[in-house]
Amino acid sequence: MNGRTIYLLSALLGGAVLPIQVALNTLLKRYVGEPMQVTFISYLAGTLASLVVCFVARYPIPAGAALAQTSWWMWIGGCLGTVYVWSTIFATPKIGAALALALTIAGQMVAALFLDHYGAIGLNKLPASPERIAGVVLVVLGVSLVAYAKR
Repeated sequence: MNGRTIYLLSALLGGAVLPIQVALNTLLKRYVGEPMQVTFISYLAGTLASLVVCFVARYPIPAGAALAQTSWWMWIGGCLGTVYVWSTIFATPKIGAALALALTIAGQMVAALFLDHYGAIGLNKLPASPERIAGVVLVVLGVSLVAYAKR
């Protein structure tokens, strides 16, 4: 296994657990009520799980001086995650998990292509080559097929 394989497999694993997360959160919504309440529960459970992993792995608490050097906008990642989790809990019962995730993936691909192309938010610049654009177009076409089949 080469050095890149572990990163490819971890990204694949991260993607594979998303439909399970969406299904679990959608099921929990039936009992809890509102999508934002389920989002809170999901993030609370994730926070506790992260805390346990950090404790078990003995990761040190970040230094206050290091945190003070960050900009305010670097802290909104969790807020953006909240939008993602909420949107899937909100949409999935009405449009189904496959279409909700297909649209999520299409949105991710389009946004990622722009972020990579401009090297935005500290990312390395990766030009939006014709091949990469074609890949995103194929994803969007695939989403269109999922949406059409849902009708």
